[in-house]
Amino acid sequence: MKVIVAGMPKTGTKSIMLALQKLGMNTYDYMESYEYYKKDWIRIFQEGGTVEDFRRMYQGVDAVADSPVWYYWEELLEAFPETKIVLSTRESEDVWMKSFKNQVEKFNNPIMSLLGYLSPSYMKFLNYSKILGVSLFRTVGNSTKMNELSLRMIYRRHINYIMQKAPKDKLLVYSAKEGWEPLCNFLDIDVPTEPFPHKNVRGNIFEDMMANHPLMIRMQHEMYISLAILTGLLAFGSYKTLTVGPGQILTYWCDFGKTILNKVMNILQ
Repeated sequence: MKVIVAGMPKTGTKSIMLALQKLGMNTYDYMESYEYYKKDWIRIFQEGGTVEDFRRMYQGVDAVADSPVWYYWEELLEAFPETKIVLSTRESEDVWMKSFKNQVEKFNNPIMSLLGYLSPSYMKFLNYSKILGVSLFRTVGNSTKMNELSLRMIYRRHINYIMQKAPKDKLLVYSAKEGWEPLCNFLDIDVPTEPFPHKNVRGNIFEDMMANHPLMIRMQHEMYISLAILTGLLAFGSYKTLTVGPGQILTYWCDFGKTILNKVMNILQ
């Protein structure tokens, strides 16, 4: 591993990771950590992990960023001691808080609500995200409601802790607005001639992921299939009600509901 981007979400991590990709690095962001290592991470959230766990999980990856790796930067550094640390920051705590709240609000929309009911893949993703929220952001139980005071304290303490604990010769405190030069000089890489990339400006990552990310596209396909199945079942249920009577159809739907619930529980395990 070459780079740990240890800044919290909404500190320019998406832009930095895209820049590192353009510099030829194999990068793992939030979605890659989820897709490839969700079982490992859930175990780490709940039971803890070892240096060997982190080394196994990210062997061969050049750069990592976003949740949950920003929280475990120290353990990753122990697993990959030659790695350099990029602490991405915003202009101020207030700017970061506003951006973070805007990002969360972008994902609180009718499409995501439908996915929560109709996509088995999203059910797994939502379960993982809630466990992560409790572990990293101190949300309460399964709640996704933000506690602004707590979030500000986490942001402040995270930056101060890295500034105190990270090896000074391996640390770059950096804003994506600074462009290529500080980043490339820190990594001892030639500065590209193309403009520095900027991604997730004003929280538009939701639209980008829904249109382009394979996992999010699969979730949407599952939602459409579930809607089609539910429409067919409702039509069939209406027909059965007319032909066999409401007493028998109630028993049928109760048995059917139990079957579906058992299948959903098996998916989430």
